Amino acid sequence: MLTAHLVPTLIHQLTALLGWLDKAEAHALAHNNKPDDLLAVRLAVDMFPLGTQLRFAAFLAQEAVYRLRQQEVPPELLALRTRGATRPDEPGTLNDCRGLLGHALAFLKSVGERELDEAADQPLSHALPTGMVFDMTGFTYVRDWALPQVGFHVVMAYALLRSAGVPLGKQDYVPHMFAYLRPGTMPGA
Repeated sequence: MLTAHLVPTLIHQLTALLGWLDKAEAHALAHNNKPDDLLAVRLAVDMFPLGTQLRFAAFLAQEAVYRLRQQEVPPELLALRTRGATRPDEPGTLNDCRGLLGHALAFLKSVGERELDEAADQPLSHALPTGMVFDMTGFTYVRDWALPQVGFHVVMAYALLRSAGVPLGKQDYVPHMFAYLRPGTMPGA
């Protein structure tokens, strides 16, 4: 069940992010602004900007799979995290971020249906760049680290886009829920 809980949740979150970037670009263009300027938006001066939030979401979603497979995180993926953390004032472009999120989505979609399930009860040590190390099981790693961390950066991206005036709402946050909508129950339908 670990795979069935983790992977679809991450796919939903990253898919929503891609949709928000499309809305953000359309909003910026409609207001004669440069869409790529949105990547520098911050909620506070000591917080990472949108570009970093997107990089971290793409990184963390993939990192979780590597950790649960008990594989080393590839250097190019670690470089994504490092760039986000050390070069926040060089956010790149919306297309760069779409590519990173698209790559992460393709990677997640390649995970086998039950591939990560055996990791649930396995010990997992998770070291942070700060030197802190957390000893967990695969299950507690997913529940207490992977999903909350990706969720945090997704929520930050949402808040940053909303603060920039992008018209996002609940339906943008959980678009996957419309697959479950009972016919005839949509307000205004």
